[in-house]
Amino acid sequence: MLIVDIQKKLSHFELNVKFSVANEIVVLFGPSGSGKTTILNCIAGISKPTAGIIRLNDTILFENKKVFVPIQKRNIGYVFQDYALFPHMTVWKNIAYGMKNESFAKELMKELRIEHLRDKYPSEISGGEKQRVAIARAIATEPYALLLDEPFSALDDQTRAKGHEELLRIHKLWRIPIILVTHHHEEAKKLGNRILYLHEGKIHDNEEM
Repeated sequence: MLIVDIQKKLSHFELNVKFSVANEIVVLFGPSGSGKTTILNCIAGISKPTAGIIRLNDTILFENKKVFVPIQKRNIGYVFQDYALFPHMTVWKNIAYGMKNESFAKELMKELRIEHLRDKYPSEISGGEKQRVAIARAIATEPYALLLDEPFSALDDQTRAKGHEELLRIHKLWRIPIILVTHHHEEAKKLGNRILYLHEGKIHDNEEM
């Protein structure tokens, strides 16, 4: 269970959100600049809230000025919008980077159907393939939660549809809390067990903001 109850002062408004995520896909939906990515960054430890608490299972990751667990110790997978793959590393090295259990990395590549890309570099593969590699890398550390920041935004309709199916399949295999950021409403309805509508840093009960 991931519990988020945080505030953070931003340039045009104050982020003030409270929600929890069980072993489900929760969508953060809203326009650009509404605070969606900031929430992910606070959960991941990239950004620090002004106040509040973030708890993952039995571990407090952030609590006001008392606790701030660094990013490398949070055990949270993060797929960035641009995938952020290491360009000088092969697909295999991107996924296995820092792993002790290489057999799990091989299993991931098989499950995500990217074994044939093992020795290729990011510049040599398609957008949809980069997405699957980024997801594999995020799951390779066996995280307790997975964050996805608009991972389908740069894909064409056909590749995006395949990506949707892949994410739903991944969630069936690895039942962990997943937060997906998107501003595509149909995508949100298709993938989310719940949708949190975000506007100017606050969560609303429905899409009529």
